[in-house]
Amino acid sequence: MKPACSLPNRGPNVYHDRLVPPGSDAMSAEKESLTYRAAGVDIDAGNAVVERIRPLVARTFRKEVMGGLGGFGALFDLAGRYREPVLVSGTDGVGTKLKLAQQLNRHDTIGIDLVGMCVNDVLVQGAEPLFFLDYFATGKLDVDTTVSVVGGIAKGCELAGCALIGGETAEMPDMYPPGEYDLAGFCVGAAEKSALIDGHAIRAGDVILGLPSSGPHSNGYSLIRRIVERAGAPWDLDLGGVSLADALLAPTTLYVKAILDLLRHVPVHGMAHITGGGLQENIIRVVPDGLGLTIDSSAWTLPPVFDWLQREGAVPRAEMWRTFNCGIGYVVIAAPDQSAAISAALAVHGLTATPIGEVVGAGAGERVRIG
Repeated sequence: MKPACSLPNRGPNVYHDRLVPPGSDAMSAEKESLTYRAAGVDIDAGNAVVERIRPLVARTFRKEVMGGLGGFGALFDLAGRYREPVLVSGTDGVGTKLKLAQQLNRHDTIGIDLVGMCVNDVLVQGAEPLFFLDYFATGKLDVDTTVSVVGGIAKGCELAGCALIGGETAEMPDMYPPGEYDLAGFCVGAAEKSALIDGHAIRAGDVILGLPSSGPHSNGYSLIRRIVERAGAPWDLDLGGVSLADALLAPTTLYVKAILDLLRHVPVHGMAHITGGGLQENIIRVVPDGLGLTIDSSAWTLPPVFDWLQREGAVPRAEMWRTFNCGIGYVVIAAPDQSAAISAALAVHGLTATPIGEVVGAGAGERVRIG
């Protein structure tokens, strides 16, 4: 049974499946009449959110989305698209970047982060993100804030080419402080079984190509917030023509369309989304045992926001590599003779692919060496 304190579902195919707890007409004269609104849940506000986000969600639909609004479950037709389809799923949140968005009252791009953290993970296996679902929870629903957040989720889905097929808005009094909310996202993608990318083809000598991030994306924000607080929260500080606030709230880069196009033209041995664990711990996850990585940190310039974080926080170099993406948000691993073709294919989408290292024999000691 779903919790009685939640508002109606608001996804395109899963609206209005929440029931108000039944009341009684034979109430004792000594008792004050109570309503769901008096208990802290405003169903009318939830309905207002649904109506305002309806056109935003509709813009994300793909032809495979089945049915209209109002169902209890969302339907997606896979017929005719794959010979041997493998579904690839992912779920994530945006961590304490939410705290900055709420502190600065800027809610329009955090939804893009939510989508990015999920679809970029699914993409690593070579899967096309097909549809997305979200969960938005708050203590008291603010219609404008909720619409702004879900609007960002819809925008992220548009950019990634996946349908925002369902969602849940939960208003839960006393669970969250005033003005706070939480987010979770869920993505399902698909790939041909024969085309899955799992790193098994990676060999010593393969080149590691780094794709630029837009900033910290959605990782390391507990440390970031501590550094900003210690620095006196200089939100207007100029970091190479961008304010500190803008640099830290820049939405996660969505690599989906560029990478899917690349995979149609150039063979790739492995890929990695650089999230929690940074460059130190993410790339090695797709590299077979017996192999290691050497990364040349001089191959790219540390973006100003990371340079400031390192200096202001006196963050050790090793801690930077295992906490932040340090300007590299996604990695492609391929044979050296494919490097030029990969760079050319990604350049069409406005992405610069920089050789940042190579795959080597693991040898003794650590498998990842960043010099």
